[in-house]
Amino acid sequence: MPSFAPLKNDTFLRALLRQPTDYTPVWLMRQAGRYLPEYRASRARAGSFLGLAKNPELATEVTLQPLDRYPLDAAILFSDILTVPDAMGLGLSFAEGEGPRFAHPLRDEKAVMALQQPDLSSLQYVFDAVTQIRVALQGRVPLIGFSGSPWTLACYMVEGAGSDDFRTVKAMLYNRPDLMHRILAINAASVAAYLNAQIDAGAQAVMIFDTWGGALADGAYQRFSLAYMQQVIRQTKREHDGQKIPLIVFTKGGGLWLDQIADCGADAVGLDWTVNLGAARAKVGARVALQGNLDPVVLFAGAKQIREEVRGVLESFGKPSPGSGHVFNLGHGISQFTPPEAVTELVQSVHQISRELRASAS
Repeated sequence: MPSFAPLKNDTFLRALLRQPTDYTPVWLMRQAGRYLPEYRASRARAGSFLGLAKNPELATEVTLQPLDRYPLDAAILFSDILTVPDAMGLGLSFAEGEGPRFAHPLRDEKAVMALQQPDLSSLQYVFDAVTQIRVALQGRVPLIGFSGSPWTLACYMVEGAGSDDFRTVKAMLYNRPDLMHRILAINAASVAAYLNAQIDAGAQAVMIFDTWGGALADGAYQRFSLAYMQQVIRQTKREHDGQKIPLIVFTKGGGLWLDQIADCGADAVGLDWTVNLGAARAKVGARVALQGNLDPVVLFAGAKQIREEVRGVLESFGKPSPGSGHVFNLGHGISQFTPPEAVTELVQSVHQISRELRASAS
């Protein structure tokens, strides 16, 4: 393992651990992506999305692209949430303009009973990318590793692709909960091992994306999503080489369950744009830091409106105090159609306005 440069900017990690910061740190979900012309050029060279994700040199290149353009406070590994089921032999592919598809979805008892945890060596390209990115960052900002949640992975594994109504996976959940629990238990063990390997390779924080948790009914969410994220959290390292490794969970559409999510054992909870940040802070108290939660479509407004909406989010969170922490982010991934200059305005506004608000509150 190469030696890594000391971290020059730890504001993001401090905010996640609810320690004082000079300003509110900011990063963006999908910050390395299709809205950047340099990303599109790299992807064209790779020939495909998977060709890009499975090449550590190119994954490093695209991870760094947004950091070369914007003064973001964290880098996030360029990868995909479906690497784990791909390594389970489900046959992942990405058709142009169609999104992910699995050749061998889990549709019956035989397929579910044959499912096994993947051999982590088949995901070595991810861990190699983590190490290469960490070296290339030269201590500029921390590196985030990530995985999909057990439930979100199961949605793709059973549906075989994205879905509007999740009819197939939810039918299995209600008709054969035993099969669903088996998939989720295997996914939870696999995700924890995957995150731990990313931490060993150099990730300084990790995030669990529960993209489809909000598709579940109340009650089902707790049993089939939250319970399995808690299994992952219990098995994931929270310290490495003497450094704390903060863990973030994000359930899109999970605002209704914020109180329970805040008790799941994570250090921080991501919020989508439907949640009032001030009310969320009052509810979670000093249990967790919060991440979010600007509506991504604000980035299609003008510079003045972006600044006003950023101020609104920061003022909603309120004055930082001991035991609280806020990481600015969008309420979901950045749109591929976002003008890159809008992100310049966003990042500058977060840094500037959060400093101003701290100065006026002191």
